[in-house]
Amino acid sequence: MQAVQKSPSLFRTLTQSVFDPHAADFWLQKINPVWSTSRALAQIIEKKQIAKDTISLTLQTNRHVKLGQAGQHHPVKVKIEGRLYERSYSLTERDGHLVLTVKKIADGKVSNWLHEQSRVGDIVEIGQPFGDMQLSNQQNIVLLAAGSGITPMYSLIEQLKRNQKFTQAQVKLLYWVKHRDEAAFASEFEQIASQYPKFEYQVFSTQDTQHDDRLNVTHLAAIENLENTTVYACGPSGFVHTAEELFGHAQVFMSEAFSLTQINDEDTGFINVTLSRSNKTVAIPKGQSILAGLEQANVKPTYGCRMGVCHKCVCQKTQGTTKDLLNASENSEPKNLIKICVSSAKSDLVIDL
Repeated sequence: MQAVQKSPSLFRTLTQSVFDPHAADFWLQKINPVWSTSRALAQIIEKKQIAKDTISLTLQTNRHVKLGQAGQHHPVKVKIEGRLYERSYSLTERDGHLVLTVKKIADGKVSNWLHEQSRVGDIVEIGQPFGDMQLSNQQNIVLLAAGSGITPMYSLIEQLKRNQKFTQAQVKLLYWVKHRDEAAFASEFEQIASQYPKFEYQVFSTQDTQHDDRLNVTHLAAIENLENTTVYACGPSGFVHTAEELFGHAQVFMSEAFSLTQINDEDTGFINVTLSRSNKTVAIPKGQSILAGLEQANVKPTYGCRMGVCHKCVCQKTQGTTKDLLNASENSEPKNLIKICVSSAKSDLVIDL
């Protein structure tokens, strides 16, 4: 007589899953796609265009998602063609959900996928918050934003609105875009400005036919009482560098740059980088980030934000000279910690990777 093999009961399967988080997640997500034993997951429940090349995704999260302070960034992981990609975005809390705002970047793998292929119902994974751009208690606040640097400013403004600070604090938002149709959240900012006299909003377009000036000393002159003001700046590195030169003597100045200094003509050729832990030496191009150069050489270091904020890529430089791509400063000291996502090699290097 042939014995009949019994299928495992659902109870036994679930019991075994308790000891295997991957199996547990598999069964939990049959019930709800964002349920998980430990992973911080979120589901896209709304997708809309808010400006040219900019979309807003509303996310329903599970209990493991830990929202940071307004103005901070989160790693966001998406699966594209079976592979996980991580990028960093500033998230905003609104009406019990998170809002992820994404500007489409030329050749940007993740931003293009989110714009063109993501759908309501898709799942993303949210990492731990990082970044120092958080609200102060100052009564005078100036927000300087260029391009997608508006997203942390939007988060700060939403927090001010939730805390009913617009009746007390004098807040000025100056926002630069290439063309006016690229200005994200414009109608919301205009509505806040009409509702709260202490909130002032100005948008400047630099490439329209009737174009405005880039950030300069004229904008500084329009700010009263700067020594008692907190200034936030976010945008490309050139914009942030100019903002720091003009507004750096404010009582508090905080900034984040999301793109790196352009390569200069003298920063051409190749540099040898020795990876002491891997016992390997690779040649990388001068003028670009060490991280990008290593990736081109098929070395895959740990990284996160790629803009010098999250510190995931920090390692020790034991020999050589590096250049900070955000502020152009150079460092030749041995046993110095560097962020390889925003550092380039000026000489042959030895780093602890």
